Amino acid sequence: MKVLKSILLVALVVSTTSVFAQNKKDKKIMADAVEAKQTLLTTVPGLESFFENSAGYVIFPNVGKGGFIIGGASGNGVVYEGGVAVGMADLKKLNIGLQAGGQAIIEVIFFETPVDLQRFKEEKFQFAAETSAVALKSGIAFNAKYKDGVAVFALPKAGLMADASVGGQKFGYKPF
Repeated sequence: MKVLKSILLVALVVSTTSVFAQNKKDKKIMADAVEAKQTLLTTVPGLESFFENSAGYVIFPNVGKGGFIIGGASGNGVVYEGGVAVGMADLKKLNIGLQAGGQAIIEVIFFETPVDLQRFKEEKFQFAAETSAVALKSGIAFNAKYKDGVAVFALPKAGLMADASVGGQKFGYKPF
């Protein structure tokens, strides 16, 4: 029954947001984002309050990262305001340090206030080297808090990566 609900939810979101999506790639990312949100909620029930109470959030359903000494990551996602998709986003990361391997993750960034979300939409938002995502495990989201107006979570999907590097993430935003 849960699987059927998830499939229906994906179909509903894809059909209602297709009007706003600009191309096939955006539609695929939007469908992946809906699926990623379901995965996050199923894996870590404590995230539900973040989805319900944040001013907005961006889900990057397929972030690929990898490296050997010099590494990077990139992904595309969907920006939501009040639970409604309002645009597309991209993520780029470059870092240097002790690292080896490759990994695919789901990353979600929650914005505490409308001002924090607006900063992201105006592309005045990037993470400093000391900012990192909370690696999700069952129950960990209950204790998580916003820092400087954002809370960031990452859920590994595949791969293995040892990482003790410094770097920052930069984001782009494209409204519908």
